[in-house]
Amino acid sequence: MTLDPTDQRRRAEVFASLHEGPAFVIPNPWDAGTTRLFTRLGFPALATTSGGLALVFGRTDGTGQVTREDTLANIAAIASATHLPVAADLESGFGPAPRDVADTIRLAAEAGAVGGSIEDATGDPSRPIAELDEAVRRMEAAVEAARALPFRFTLTARAENFLYGRPDLDDTIARLKAYDAVGADVLYAPGLPDLDAVRAVCAAVGRPVNVLAGSSPGVTVAELVAAGARRISLGSALARVALSATLAAGRELAEHGTFGFSRGVLSYAEANALWTDEPRRTEGSV
Repeated sequence: MTLDPTDQRRRAEVFASLHEGPAFVIPNPWDAGTTRLFTRLGFPALATTSGGLALVFGRTDGTGQVTREDTLANIAAIASATHLPVAADLESGFGPAPRDVADTIRLAAEAGAVGGSIEDATGDPSRPIAELDEAVRRMEAAVEAARALPFRFTLTARAENFLYGRPDLDDTIARLKAYDAVGADVLYAPGLPDLDAVRAVCAAVGRPVNVLAGSSPGVTVAELVAAGARRISLGSALARVALSATLAAGRELAEHGTFGFSRGVLSYAEANALWTDEPRRTEGSV
């Protein structure tokens, strides 16, 4: 899908301006339905999730099993289901060369994204994180491609150390500073272990920082904002909430033959009403 250019420019300006004001939460839908749901809940912007998309396909995230084509189709489906700005999880750019990263940025924009993230993970278990000079070259290509677009594409640079067993805060900060220096708009180090690490990252860099939340139930939005976060995303957390509920229901049914999972869930009519202002029952539907 290609958005109307005027609409895409509007979304792009809205998204960029959000990073200049108070901190905001950006949830991560994984399909058109959850996109419409989060839109109705009043969030100011949305972001795709590679982990959530992998769950939809029954594939493993971060291993190349979800293709660029899969990702672009998901971006298009999400962007077409909302009037909000949509940022895209573009993993490591879907290719080894800087030109692959540049192509991915351009194609994501064509699919409807007005922002996107590129990470410094390689997908290679023998060297999960790219060397800094390689990562910087790839980020430079992403920046160049973003700046060549006919609207203000907000580029997020991700330092993946903490997600891949390298809990080196100093190196993570050095990487974020390097990505800042080549022009990334937003900086992001997913998997930071605690609020002290969030504070350290936010204090060390001059760009808005995205913080991944949802894995530590004791941490609040207010605490993350106080630590310096400008944007708070959920990654695959909300998709995993849905998967967890479905798995628990399936286990109850398979192991006990009971339907306790149905307590507290939306009725059929309530679920239908999420998608239309005046739901109508079709004869024979359940």
